Amino acid sequence: MSPFYLARSASKVVRRITSETSAELKILSEKWRLLLAGLVFQYIHGLAARGVHYLHRPGPTLQDLGFMILPELGKERGYISETLFTFVFLSFVLWTFHPFILQTKRFYTVLIWRRVLAFLCASQLLRIITFYSTQLPGPNYHCREGSPLARLPPPQNAAEVLLINFPSGVIYGCGDLIFSSHMIFILVFVITYQKYGSIRYTVNLVVFFVDKKLTELPDRSAGLTSMLPVTVKDKDSKLKEENTRLLNGNSGDSADRRPRTQMNGKHIENGNHAESQTVKT
Repeated sequence: MSPFYLARSASKVVRRITSETSAELKILSEKWRLLLAGLVFQYIHGLAARGVHYLHRPGPTLQDLGFMILPELGKERGYISETLFTFVFLSFVLWTFHPFILQTKRFYTVLIWRRVLAFLCASQLLRIITFYSTQLPGPNYHCREGSPLARLPPPQNAAEVLLINFPSGVIYGCGDLIFSSHMIFILVFVITYQKYGSIRYTVNLVVFFVDKKLTELPDRSAGLTSMLPVTVKDKDSKLKEENTRLLNGNSGDSADRRPRTQMNGKHIENGNHAESQTVKT
């Protein structure tokens, strides 16, 4: 690979980063309020999780079908869960900034983080409401009876509550159950990638299976009859045609038959003026 080619490629990358940064900064200058609110709410969510830790009381582990089907990893292999979450988190963050370098641009980084933070805030607000409404004994090892981290001592000052120790304050929390914060992040990240990513294997496989097994949805603009099978539509059209004939006074047996009209007890038939006197009893 020649130095000229490397210099040319580097120049293209620099120009692309510069142009993308200029465009993103322009969007950021208009959309920064919601981004800032979402970041601030992440801190509020951390404070809420730390606050419920003060209320946590260890107790017997509750029965859970998930743990019966998938046994726990064990205390010595607890790092696997955090490692997997960290990998997914960092991969997603790097992916959201790939338009600065790669040419396959499907979104603006500022706008996609606005949507991600909006979903995170809504989900975390529901999570805060649930774990303050129902406080369950934590099943993790550091939340069980006998662990020094199962209960937090009463705070001595406001700074002790407002300052969140990272990462121990996030990893070793207790009482913030009902649904997991890690799962919220993973679901939001995965769904966002499935919607805006360029390679979506899982969703493509599901769509292929559904399209293979189920028929395509009909277009409702043509009315209800377009949604019916062919035999039903034929039968329905025949019924409509027969009803039209009856309304017009025509039947299938005699198409040239004219409607009858009754006037003052006398009948006029087939357009003739021959009158038939009604019989009175």
